[in-house]
Order: sequence, then C-alpha cells, then structure tokens
Amino acid sequence: MQQDKHPDYHPVVFRDRAAGYAFLTRSTATSDQTIEWDDGETYPVVDVEISSESHPFYTGKARTVDTEGRVAAFERRYGSG
Repeated sequence: MQQDKHPDYHPVVFRDRAAGYAFLTRSTATSDQTIEWDDGETYPVVDVEISSESHPFYTGKARTVDTEGRVAAFERRYGSG
C-alpha cells in the first residue's frame, strides 16, 4: 500500500447544537475546535446543523403530505380519464 495516499482517519466528535447531542466516531473531518470527552481525552469537534436527534424523520415529527387532496385537485383540473 502506498504511503501518504489517504487522509488521516482519527476520532472526531460531531455535535448537534440544536439538540444538544454529541457523538464520538472516526472520520477524516478536521476542526480547530476541541472538546473534552467523557473518557477524559480531548478530541476535535465538528458542529453540524442536523443529526438523528433533531431530524424530523428520526424524531417522528415529519410532516405528512396530503396526497389525496392533490390527486383530487389534479382530477378536477384535468379530468379523471
């Protein structure tokens, strides 16, 4: 395997500021900010706008689309056949 071909793969904390949720994983992402984690180690932290804790699909707060009303409006406008 050739050396210096791949980016550095290291532990990184991703933090969802809207939900107050953070998780530690491995990534090639870099950041100048750091955070002290539960294990006492200091890791780079990357702030994200949305995660599984705040995304409507994962939290069960997703909007339902009124497809029946849209179909009825289409049929009224263009006919059903």
